[in-house]
Parts: sequence; structure tokens; C-alpha cells
Amino acid sequence: MAFEEDDAVILHDEHSEYDGEEGTVTQVVETMFGDANYTVSFEDGQEQGIPEDSLEPVDEE
Repeated sequence: MAFEEDDAVILHDEHSEYDGEEGTVTQVVETMFGDANYTVSFEDGQEQGIPEDSLEPVDEE
């Protein structure tokens, strides 16, 4: 699933201090291989270069 700017997501990366936290996609960058990497802003910072498979959409209820 591809994400777009302003999408709410949850990060799953055990090496990140934001693992398990909800954030907002602020930038989408396509790699030279055609994959997308994302920049996600969190309440107290941001994480760059996140691959799509490390993100999960937030359930909108």
C-alpha cells in the first residue's frame, strides 16, 4: 500500500526511537529503484528514509 502526504501511519522499526508511535507522512521520495521512502513527523521529531513495509495505516474509526 502506498502512502501519501498527510496520511496517518504507525511506524514499526525496532531500531527507531519512534517504534510503535503514530505520525504523519510529510514527504514521499521515490528511490532510483522505483520504491518510495517516507519522511514521517511525530509529536517530538521526525524520521526520514522509512521504507513502505515499516509503515501501517492508522485505522480511521
